[in-house]
Amino acid sequence: MQTTTALPAGQTLSSSGRPRLDYAAVARLAFPFMLNSAVQAVLNTTDTWFIGRLSPEATAGIGAVYWPILVSVLLFGGVGLSVQTVVAQAFGARRYVRASQAVWTALWTSLLTVPIFIVLARAGAWIFAPFDIAPRVMRLALEYWSPRMLGAPLGIALWSILGFFNGVGRPMVTLRVTLIVAVANALLNQLLVVDQGLGVAGSAWATGAAQSVGVALALLKFLDSRTRLEFRSHLTTRLKPRLLAAQLRLGLPMGVLYAADITGYALFQLMQVHLGTIEGAATQIVMMLTSFCYMPAFGIAMAGTTLVGQAIGAGHLDWAGKVGTGIILLAVVFMGVTGLLLAASGPWLMPLFIHSADGSAAAVIASGCRLLWIASAYQVFDGLNLGSGACLRGAGDVRVPSVMVLALSWGFFVPLAHMLSFPPGGGWVSGLPQFGLGATGGWLAAVAYICCLGVMLFLRWRSAVWRRVILAVN
Repeated sequence: MQTTTALPAGQTLSSSGRPRLDYAAVARLAFPFMLNSAVQAVLNTTDTWFIGRLSPEATAGIGAVYWPILVSVLLFGGVGLSVQTVVAQAFGARRYVRASQAVWTALWTSLLTVPIFIVLARAGAWIFAPFDIAPRVMRLALEYWSPRMLGAPLGIALWSILGFFNGVGRPMVTLRVTLIVAVANALLNQLLVVDQGLGVAGSAWATGAAQSVGVALALLKFLDSRTRLEFRSHLTTRLKPRLLAAQLRLGLPMGVLYAADITGYALFQLMQVHLGTIEGAATQIVMMLTSFCYMPAFGIAMAGTTLVGQAIGAGHLDWAGKVGTGIILLAVVFMGVTGLLLAASGPWLMPLFIHSADGSAAAVIASGCRLLWIASAYQVFDGLNLGSGACLRGAGDVRVPSVMVLALSWGFFVPLAHMLSFPPGGGWVSGLPQFGLGATGGWLAAVAYICCLGVMLFLRWRSAVWRRVILAVN
């Protein structure tokens, strides 16, 4: 392991010569990550806004498949998630060629996923058949599902390239590309959904087309003269089985970690859609609104992945622990404050995502405002979850956390949401007690889950077991 005499990123010295966390330096790195994630939240909300102009059934339809889409992409695109960790550690260790190799390895992997996503695109009706979704809602959901699955490899490719710039501490590149993708997505939604009348399918095609623009721009930046000179990015295109195996060992648990968490939310969302159009539409809108807390905090957490990874790559393990804990604190404070502000703004925000002339609009708005206050209760613990998970990811400690998330999501959250949401005889599993609290009960289950998950991952970080994890760049 190589070391350097330079101060690690985010560190400064006090007047007495003792190292301390430079929050200003951390904020300068984290702010572009936050802006990028905020733009991503806008990107995610764009589809919901345009589809919300169509009908509550359309909103409920994309709500039924939104989380399963993310689960599929994360599960089969985990190697793309590994890029930031590998690049950050390689950059800290000054192994610059290894950093660019990580990108090309992930890009080759995204290409190999194309047949998988073609199969998933065609299997939508079979996948969602067991969930007894209303036929009209199901038809709209499948119109959105199929083109999103066909475009999924583009999303993986985009993560892979942008993960490089995040890992080397150049998040402004990521921000510029994501801004262009967000604008392109909005313009294409207007063109395809409204002007061409393609409905929910047009929104899905717009997302894929916008992502293809992002991949092209990010790849051009990755192959510009500056990056070629420093990282030899034009000379590392060859796929090497050893590097692929190493990134699979890191990326697959990452994908499982996020997929397990989101699978729980996918089933939770399907439960709300099964309860009815009002519950499904309100839950989808609240999910999109809470992403304005989640996504910027995720940006703060991504700065933790970069700083922790670079510190570990450079051999500064003590500093990795200190900077990671500081990042977690920032994420907790941000989510706690924004969660309260978001809930208080519910009466003004909810009507923006529902057609006022629809007969069920008032019920969707009232339900959504109530759910926003419940969601605000877990924001602090979600900050623990995001910050701790991202710092563990920067350290390459992903296997045990993925098992923890899998057990808690599927063994606790999903059964509890089922019990609290459905009335007796109205659920999917007859053997579980059912309390019939509707969407309110489902969101209370989410509060319990996030609180437990945040505490578990933070304790894992504080245990410092990650110090014994082998470097991801080896």
